[in-house]
Amino acid sequence: MKVERTQNGDLIVDPTELANRFGISMDDLRRYFRKGLVTSMVERGEGNHAGTCRLSVKLGNRVWRAIVNSECRVVSEETVFYRASSRMLTNVVEP
Repeated sequence: MKVERTQNGDLIVDPTELANRFGISMDDLRRYFRKGLVTSMVERGEGNHAGTCRLSVKLGNRVWRAIVNSECRVVSEETVFYRASSRMLTNVVEP
């Protein structure tokens, strides 16, 4: 997957790819965006990781995380689904 960078440095992920990562349709993803249920965060790498970013996108109990290199290519990614237990949240990583 390739991530685009705008002139002001923002990262843009193809929404079709993002919907696929979450296992939902594009219509569902649009609806969640309109309701404000999709959040994202970018962390810039420092030191040995300078030039990379960790991008996290959260939707309900799902989080997609990707490490993006300086050429805006995803070099690693994971999708995590959290489920509630009686005492704490346990994460389950989907293969």
